[in-house]
Amino acid sequence: MRSIVFVVLLITVFLSDLKSQNRAVFLDESSVWADSVLEVLSEEERIAQLFMVAAYSNKGKTHQDEIIRLVERYKIGGVMFLQGGPLRQAKFTNNIQQHSKVPLMIAIDAEWGVSMRLDSSLRFPWQMTLGAIEDTHLIYQMGVEVARQCKLLGVHINFAPVIDVNSNPKNPIINNRSFGEDPFRVAKMGNAYMRGMQDYNVLACAKHFPGHGDTDTDSHKTLPFINHKRDRLEKVELFPFEKLINKGLGSIMVAHLNIPALDEEKNLSTSLSKKVVAGLLKDDLGFTGLAITDALNMKGVSESYEPGILDLKALLAGNDILLFSEDVPKAIQVIKQAIQENKISQNEIDLRCHKILMAKKWMGLDSYKPVDLNLVANKIVTKETRIIDKKLISASLTLLKNKNETLPLKELNNSRIASVNIGENTSGFQQMLSNYTQISFFNTSEKPTIIERALLLNKLSKYDVVIVSVHKSNANAWKPYKISKSTDLLLQAISTRHKTILTIFANPYSLNSLNSVGNFDAVLLSYQNSEVSQKKTAQAIFGGIPISGKVPVSTKHFKINTGLETQKTRLGYVSLEEAPCNSNMLYEIDSIISNAISEEAIPGCQVLISKNGDVFFNKSYGHHTYEKKNKVKNTDLYDIASVTKIACAAPILMQMVDDGSLILDDKLGKYLDLDSTNKDPLIIRDILAHQSGLNSWIPFYKQTLDTDSVSGLVSLRDTLYSKQYEDDFSVKVAEGIYLDSSYPDSIFQQILSSDLSYKKEYKYSDLGYYLFKELIEDSYDSSLDSIVYKIFLDKLGMFDTRYNPLNSFSKDRVVPTEEDSAFRGQLLEGYVHDMGAAMQGGVGAHAGLFSNANDLAKLMQMYLQNGSYGGEYYLSEETIQEFTRCQFPENNNRRGAAFDKPALENQEGGPASENASLKGFGHSGFTGTLVWVDPEKEIIYVFLSNRIHPDSKNNKLLEMNIRTDIMEVIFNSIYE
Repeated sequence: MRSIVFVVLLITVFLSDLKSQNRAVFLDESSVWADSVLEVLSEEERIAQLFMVAAYSNKGKTHQDEIIRLVERYKIGGVMFLQGGPLRQAKFTNNIQQHSKVPLMIAIDAEWGVSMRLDSSLRFPWQMTLGAIEDTHLIYQMGVEVARQCKLLGVHINFAPVIDVNSNPKNPIINNRSFGEDPFRVAKMGNAYMRGMQDYNVLACAKHFPGHGDTDTDSHKTLPFINHKRDRLEKVELFPFEKLINKGLGSIMVAHLNIPALDEEKNLSTSLSKKVVAGLLKDDLGFTGLAITDALNMKGVSESYEPGILDLKALLAGNDILLFSEDVPKAIQVIKQAIQENKISQNEIDLRCHKILMAKKWMGLDSYKPVDLNLVANKIVTKETRIIDKKLISASLTLLKNKNETLPLKELNNSRIASVNIGENTSGFQQMLSNYTQISFFNTSEKPTIIERALLLNKLSKYDVVIVSVHKSNANAWKPYKISKSTDLLLQAISTRHKTILTIFANPYSLNSLNSVGNFDAVLLSYQNSEVSQKKTAQAIFGGIPISGKVPVSTKHFKINTGLETQKTRLGYVSLEEAPCNSNMLYEIDSIISNAISEEAIPGCQVLISKNGDVFFNKSYGHHTYEKKNKVKNTDLYDIASVTKIACAAPILMQMVDDGSLILDDKLGKYLDLDSTNKDPLIIRDILAHQSGLNSWIPFYKQTLDTDSVSGLVSLRDTLYSKQYEDDFSVKVAEGIYLDSSYPDSIFQQILSSDLSYKKEYKYSDLGYYLFKELIEDSYDSSLDSIVYKIFLDKLGMFDTRYNPLNSFSKDRVVPTEEDSAFRGQLLEGYVHDMGAAMQGGVGAHAGLFSNANDLAKLMQMYLQNGSYGGEYYLSEETIQEFTRCQFPENNNRRGAAFDKPALENQEGGPASENASLKGFGHSGFTGTLVWVDPEKEIIYVFLSNRIHPDSKNNKLLEMNIRTDIMEVIFNSIYE
């Protein structure tokens, strides 16, 4: 017996929950307040509660006075705000609420956030863009954020979401405003948006019932005709409305459409049809929320009836709220007359008024408070607003075609890449592409002429890969999206000549303009031409972010829900506010560097920070020199000094370990002819960990100088140097200085004949890397620079990392180092500071590379990703782990194999801050550089400066502990 009772209880609870779900969200509120307000309203005032008029915060005092008159004199129930600004609207809202007997219900059209109507706010993506997103929780988050914006402004109802199923590509008014053409997907997305708003007490208003998606005319201008049968309407157009009604939808906007299958009366708008509003919507679908007319000033209905008569007909059809009445006083009189004539009863008016009051109670208007103008001024757009926007755009990107896994792009060393941008506003796209590799940029208009196309195709002839992007206007959701015939001809011509990646910053239907997509290797749909979309798309092309979107409509070339996935394979780039870090971090780093520059510890620097594979801080400070003529830019190049060891020598040696051609515990003499020298028995691991007994350095340059016995002046020995290139003087040391071609061999011999300490103790030395250079070049039978470019740097997209940078870049991109009075007698601009590396023609295994922070971050991310980057494998995880571990902690030696490590326990010094993990590794450089990776926290930190300008005796960078202090701030600020 108990079990039967229990089952009955369960069924009762289930049915109660189901009933609650079907009821509009506000009907579960207590009715006490609504009852009490209804009691004090006159019959005319109850009618007035059904009216919602349009207001503009960008119009003058005359308009505002008119709205106040309607509020004071007629006691209207609500106001719908249109164009204006947030603060102006908030002030207007407070003003009219002050004059209202019953707090007004304030509405807004904020389909993509309040920016749809207001300036000074952030625009979220259009619903067509959102329709591509797989994760509906992101749509929910957007709904929550839109609700926050609305509540901040004193807005209680948002005329969103649009749940029209856009099955007509030629739809002039819905189109981009729809989640797509799949009724199930539209319902799912609409429900997420609705819940996000209603969970935070902003009423959702689904529109445009019974479905405006399959029209080719605009109801603002005429009455659209839909000729579908009832069963089709139920399966497609009505489906999303039914689903949201069953989830507690608060309101529905009824469209101005002519649908004979629902009401056979000729030229009758659905908004005026009792069969549609009272019958279909309320009786058949069980909708208990507020039925709101679409604007009654729209030509779809306003041309057929006079003001007042139109309002009455909408009321008689079953609508609860009359939106945008063109003459409220007249409409109220017409409705009062209709009551007297028994066309509608006062009781029916009272029931609708009571429902509106119940909604107002749910909105919190029973305890109305004025809008906080200070919050409106400062909080409409927040950090969270921008983050949600970027997440939505990233998740929407849709890869429609990816022949042979073209994307993300790989083998950057084998591809000459061009970017062709067609249309307007393309700078964000180009800027982000440049972060990944060398790219040449070309631009053309949306309608290139035959001559323009021919000239462009000729310029593209030397490129292998062409990224061609079509940029349409992003001004509003109704802008034309068709691609011109001349653009299509250009696209087809490019795709027959090159490996082509097509990316479209426009509505999916724009693809219908293309004659063919057969020759494109990849087609990427980005939906909108915003700066965020451009930057995210550029990252997606190179694997900086994954791609997961599905196209929400059918096009001529692709089926609905087409969408291929890719994975993140390279560094991404996000804003500081997207990073998991304390907001004070920027100010603390700025302060440290500002102080360093003012104290002349450095003239300028670059700082880059990455977390979890995303660069969120890449900033340049100060100038190239203290003369302050040339500001440091992120693309400028610094002499990275000993960081060269882990950017060149180490990765090559690691690859040799991977392929079995080098063993760390072998003697050096196994790989080099060192017989009869004391270097033969040196162990490679010992050399890399700086405990082989080698001297710290040898001042090779001093032996090439002459000192005048009288004046004491030092000069270059004329038998070893020439002012111009000659066969016998081919080693360029600096501008106008060429060293004897055989002298690098003399350097090698000096190292071989140098003394050794046979104590197994830490002693930093560059000399081993001279020997490694010989070992590497013998093994690969090529020059060191050619080797590292080929097997690492170029493949990684590190085309800004070069020896002898003046061979590849203009001098104004290269930051000067020392005013070298001891050796070369000139300011070193584009020539390596290290004397030994200079005497090797600028190419050393220990020094010589120039780079910038962005390039070095790619290398460090490859290490962090255990040897893979951009979908290619460079080194094994085992080898990276071996090289980056502490080699000889028992000898109180913190070093890894080539890599520096944090200080050991109870040990002072080291480049890392105390709060960095012991798994970290990196290297510093004499010129004032440091790169660091923390695998435990997935952090990369790059600091580049020229602290030795103008004099290498300037040790303030070291004394002030600037690099490590910045690292301390980073590790204190970043959270998991």
